Amino acid sequence: MTKTVLITGASSGIGKEFAKIFSKKGFNVILVARSEEKLGKIKDYLTQKYENNVVYYVKDLTAENAVKELYDEVKSDGYPVDYLINNAGFGSNHGYIETDYEVHENMVKLNVLSLMELCHCFGKDMCERKSGKILNVASIAAFSAGPYMSVYYATKAFVLSLSEALSEEFSEYGVSVTCLCPGPTETNFGAVSDFGESNAFRYLGVAKASDVAKIGYKAMMKEKSLVFSGFKVKFMAFLTRITPRSINTSFSKFMNKHK
Repeated sequence: MTKTVLITGASSGIGKEFAKIFSKKGFNVILVARSEEKLGKIKDYLTQKYENNVVYYVKDLTAENAVKELYDEVKSDGYPVDYLINNAGFGSNHGYIETDYEVHENMVKLNVLSLMELCHCFGKDMCERKSGKILNVASIAAFSAGPYMSVYYATKAFVLSLSEALSEEFSEYGVSVTCLCPGPTETNFGAVSDFGESNAFRYLGVAKASDVAKIGYKAMMKEKSLVFSGFKVKFMAFLTRITPRSINTSFSKFMNKHK
């Protein structure tokens, strides 16, 4: 029986690459993002190239009741979500007080609250069926505090902690939870957040979104709880665990500064 994957933030970047991978594997694919125009183009591309079933839902997941509406619509349309990929998220590479508070608030709504609710809604169904897989996209940012991107780093630390906890809890029901932690990646994130002008993009190098998605897919299939997008990112995460937090924070401050 063909399985179904739901992917948030599917209109570009890593989410779009996940959609390509799952389509190639013959999955039914549910795309979720804000831009109907982009979703329509991706759906047309995927169905023509892979001839699989692709549907989309236009949702701003920061809006009140958006996740509940999405869940109800997906259930009403008869799509059992076997795999869930929580990829939607954004950041801002500016000082805390220089950034409008509404931006911080929406960042928490999207990066944290919507992900929490999606894991709860669809995760509950998976646990009841005793089958399913979830992948949450965090970041290397999850491993330290991040001056100039303080709220973004904090949201990704939350995603990492929640994912590792749910991985243990859900394993009792035969459901796996994987946390993908990329470093700088070729997506719209850099442009939207202004992070593309930071030292991180200059010194760490930039991974292809397609390569990051492949790493995440393989880890998800192998039911790994945590995976990094390459050795350099994994090594950086290791260093944060043996280096004093004050040094990690100072290093993050340097990396987040613009060129």
